[in-house]
Amino acid sequence: MNLTRRTTLLGLMGLSLTACGGGVGTVGPSIAGGGGELPADLRPTPNSSYDAWVSRFRSRASGQGISPATLNAAFRNTGYLPGVVERDRNQTEFTRTLEDYLAIAASDERVSKGRAAFQRHQSTLSAVEARYGVPAEIVTAIWGLESFYGERRGDVPVISSTSTLAFDGRRGAFFEKQLIAALKILQSGDTTPANLKGSWAGAMGHTQFIPTSYQAFAVDFTGDGRRDIWSDDPADSLASTAAYLARNGWVSGVRWGGEVGNNAPQGRIIQPQPGGPSFSVTRNFDVIKRYNNSDSYAIGVGHLADRIAGGGPLKGSFPPDEYGLTKDDRELLQQRLTLRGFDTGGTDGVIGPNSRKAISSYQSSIGVPATGDPSQALLASLR
Repeated sequence: MNLTRRTTLLGLMGLSLTACGGGVGTVGPSIAGGGGELPADLRPTPNSSYDAWVSRFRSRASGQGISPATLNAAFRNTGYLPGVVERDRNQTEFTRTLEDYLAIAASDERVSKGRAAFQRHQSTLSAVEARYGVPAEIVTAIWGLESFYGERRGDVPVISSTSTLAFDGRRGAFFEKQLIAALKILQSGDTTPANLKGSWAGAMGHTQFIPTSYQAFAVDFTGDGRRDIWSDDPADSLASTAAYLARNGWVSGVRWGGEVGNNAPQGRIIQPQPGGPSFSVTRNFDVIKRYNNSDSYAIGVGHLADRIAGGGPLKGSFPPDEYGLTKDDRELLQQRLTLRGFDTGGTDGVIGPNSRKAISSYQSSIGVPATGDPSQALLASLR
């Protein structure tokens, strides 16, 4: 996702969704939160120009109140990350239908994990709801979309990532602000340099705050004197998300919206995908969009929240895609390709890069042009 589309500047993981059929992750969920070794291009690489930039930056940071001790501790064992620049320059804008988006955002796995997480942290979520007036299931849904309930928080050192992007210069001023904010986080004692990790673009914690948003909205819900969104305990992250929504106008007791014809509250009517379900949305729908300025994201959060709370799938149907395939057709295509040895990476009905690669390989194997495009004829050939 292009950073400028995140109007609140809250983290870059966005939906953090990895489609079984190919992947939609906005910052590369494969490197987020797994606890394993980072790829070689996300480990410090010698770069004399970067080192010179850091030397100059230190004086600017000192002028903004960052102490020499903080700077020394922060930049110890950090460095230039070439993979961060590569990812920043090669972000792909995926255009997903709402049907595809929801297939990932409210997948069976995400719903079941969400219900389990909701039960596991029910006391904390109830306390958060009581304090901020934001429903526990909404907070849980954002947690699920942003980091898959804490499983994909990111392992990239934030000082290295933000300093690399500030040095690179494409969005230098923005990332220098993030770097200064990250240093202030360290100086305040909220966490340590070793724990200050996140996505390749500096989004941190269970609900993916970037440093400036952390400074503005994060809260110490546990009362231990630190706003610790990096801990395995998600309490501060969940409360910070609720605080963010509350401060941006969440109206307690009002639903986000719902599918038209399915007990939806009164509000304005939107139909994000022509021919698909319509939704009646309220002011709180717009508050969710302050977290990520996308109708699909806000519907994804709201619908996942409803599912976590025990609701069922959407009742309305979506039209066939541009290839004339329904979601059931696409799932069947993925199943049959995988059975033939052309692994699509899962069966979710979303034709992403992995599915297209499998289709191309299958097309080559039967002597037809390897377009990677699905079709009814392709599906028929797999019977």
